Parts: sequence; structure tokens; C-alpha cells
Amino acid sequence: MASIDLTQVLDKAWAEKDLAEVMAAPASALKGVSDRQGALLEEAFGIKTVSDLAGLKYVHWAAALATLHGTAK
Repeated sequence: MASIDLTQVLDKAWAEKDLAEVMAAPASALKGVSDRQGALLEEAFGIKTVSDLAGLKYVHWAAALATLHGTAK
């Protein structure tokens, strides 16, 4: 089972929420994503939630390419 320290990846207001709430949260719930950046993600890609961002095919493609290149973090 995978685990992650939510305080490291979410803004403080979201770190104590359950995973279902986090996945339904706006992309700006992620640490480092501003409300403006969240709005730009919605405008450019239709991303409204963390779940939408996680499912974005371009994110998957980029992660796969980084893995193949050996630069995945």
C-alpha cells in the first residue's frame, strides 16, 4: 500500500481532510498551486479538481517519459 505525507503536498487547509475530499478539491489545494494557476489549469485543460489533474493524459505521458529517461523524481 502506498502512502504519502499529505502535509508535504497539500495546503494546510486540506492536509487533514480525507482522501475523497482531497481528490474533489480544487487543484489549488496542492501546495504551490495558486488560485490563479488553478484557474489557468481549468482554462487550458478543463482541470477543476485534484482528481482531474491526476487523470490528465499529458501528466501521465510526461511522467512516463521522465521514467524512461531516468529523471523521474
